[in-house]
Parts: sequence; structure tokens; C-alpha cells
Amino acid sequence: MRIGAHVDPAAPLDEAIARGAEAVQFFLTDPQGYKSPKPREDAAALRESEVDVYIHAPYIVNVASPNNRIRIPSRKLLMAHAQAAAELGAKGLIVHGGHVGKGADIAAGFENWRKAFEYAESDGGLPLPILIENTAGGDNACARRFDDLARLWDAVGSFGAGFCLDTCHAFAGGEDLVGVVDRVKAITGRIDLIHANDSKGGFDSGQDRHDNLGNGKIDPELIVAAIRAAGAPAVVETPGGAEGQTADITLLRERTAR
Repeated sequence: MRIGAHVDPAAPLDEAIARGAEAVQFFLTDPQGYKSPKPREDAAALRESEVDVYIHAPYIVNVASPNNRIRIPSRKLLMAHAQAAAELGAKGLIVHGGHVGKGADIAAGFENWRKAFEYAESDGGLPLPILIENTAGGDNACARRFDDLARLWDAVGSFGAGFCLDTCHAFAGGEDLVGVVDRVKAITGRIDLIHANDSKGGFDSGQDRHDNLGNGKIDPELIVAAIRAAGAPAVVETPGGAEGQTADITLLRERTAR
């Protein structure tokens, strides 16, 4: 089982060594900006490394939005990051499920997701898997509640969309972590990656605040059980730098091996 961490993008392979990580995840640009990625000097090293690489799309990407000034740039930015991630040999590009905003019809968000995949196909297709991630907050979020996730998958499942399960987001979003993998797979048929995060916020709080394993509100054994049940790689997006994340990786490695 491959276990790794979200790291600073400057030298991700060095960060992997510092944590004893078998996988790294990082941003290619400012996660709050619309800039397209630039070629990286370490592209060949990343492609040739035995460390699995995952790229996280900017938080600002929201292909579900009814607002053309957000949705259309988001589609283009998603494609730019997909191309750049593929050039690094990444296993997948993670993107949040997005939302439609207060007072809007969430059905429009699902339709906009479908159009995003159609746009990608018309632009030459996606060069790597797009892993849609469940989110913690928002009443009009497309991937917070699993009943909404089912509607999203009705729209995008036929395009080969992948799924990233974030344990903090599920817990803070109001989804019980007991049996969570079976419930997700009944909807998506797959889990490609797990974001193994504890939660500073309480159950159904809607708070996207990650914590180190065992320090927050989630029983670490529930996170371990999810990783075992999914049989998917896991990435910790937890605080504390190399020291904090190394402790989290060690905990997961030890307990999933039992």
C-alpha cells in the first residue's frame, strides 16, 4: 500500500525522502489563482522516480459554477493542469467537486460537470485520470453529501471519472466513516486515492480543517479501516511539516499492516 503526503512543490522528491513517503501530492501553481502551470526542471526526475506523483488542481477551479466567468476559466485551467500533470507522469489530477452557490439549482452543477468532461473530450481528451474529491462544506456542493455525489456520478461516471475520498471532508460533511468505502463504491464503483486526514471540526460541522491523525475528532482506526477497505493509495494533507506528516505516515503504515 502506497502512503505519502501533500508537500511543498519546490522539491517534492526531497520532501518524499524526508518523510519516507512512497507518494507525493503538490500544487503546480498558486492554489487560489488562475495561472497556468509552467514546465518544471524536475519533470524527468519526477517521471522516472519510484515515488508516485499526484497533482492537486487549484482550489479556485469550480467547473460546476453557473457563473460563466468562473466556469469557463475553470474548464480551461483544469485542462492545463491535466496536461502539465501528465507531463510529470502523475497518477491523477485531484479536483474538488465544486458548488453552484447559494440559491442556485444544484442540478445545474451536475450538468456543468458533464459539460466539462465533454469539453475535455472535444479538446483532445484527458491525458490522465481526473479524481473528483468530496468536500466538507456548502449546502449547494456537488460532492459533499453522498446523495448528491450519486447525482454527480450519473452525470460523469460514463466519462471514466475517478474519485478521491477525503476522510476529514466526509466526517465534517456529515457522512459516517463507518462503512464509508462501501457506500462510496456503491455510487462510483471506485476509489482511486484517499486523503487520510483527521478533522479539527466536529461531525457535520462543514469545516475543512485538517489535523494530524489522533489529534482531531476522528478515531484513527476509522481512517485505517477506510484505507484497508479501499485498497487505494493514501496521502496525508496534515500540518506539522515533515515531522508531523512522518508521524502520520508511520501510524498508517503500522496499523494498515496489522
